[in-house]
Amino acid sequence: MAVTEQGPGGSGLQHRIKNILFSPAQEWDRIDAEPATIKSLYVGYACILAAIWPIASFIGGQLFGHRTFYLPIRPPLISSLLESIAEYVLSLGGVFVLALAIDILAPSFGAVRSRIQALKVAVYACTAIWIFLVFQMIPPVSALSIIGIYSLYLMYLGIPKLMKAPADKAALYSVVSIVVALAIWIVVVIAASRIAVA
Repeated sequence: MAVTEQGPGGSGLQHRIKNILFSPAQEWDRIDAEPATIKSLYVGYACILAAIWPIASFIGGQLFGHRTFYLPIRPPLISSLLESIAEYVLSLGGVFVLALAIDILAPSFGAVRSRIQALKVAVYACTAIWIFLVFQMIPPVSALSIIGIYSLYLMYLGIPKLMKAPADKAALYSVVSIVVALAIWIVVVIAASRIAVA
């Protein structure tokens, strides 16, 4: 399955999600070989999956409220909507910043610089976090969204393959990139919540 300018649509998208989650080693090999552009990665994949978190957060907040010290608080509609829009835009921007970081770090670990390959890693590694944040919709099971940290493992597997890091430096390259990813994610979450209350 090749991701072309149009990106994976329909069943192609479903196959990619299933394969990256359940057979990531083989899927990274396929991703490595297929052509892609910034547009195809965003329009055909990232823009679709990144919408899960803000939609789930918005619906969950409006239906059930958010728990603060075990008390449910329903956020105002407008502020909740603004936060969801900010979450969406910032998460897409965060993926691009992560890709830039992966690309810039490559020479330090003997890897090959490639902005598209780095963006592939950033976009497809985020699959787990985007999918499992759907649990944010229902407060009693919202803790299950922690499964999204599987994205860090996906990144750990993807970086050496796509960025052609040598075996002796691949693990450290992946770990440093994961630390960067966590920092970006924290900034995205904090920035989105600040925008909502501004």
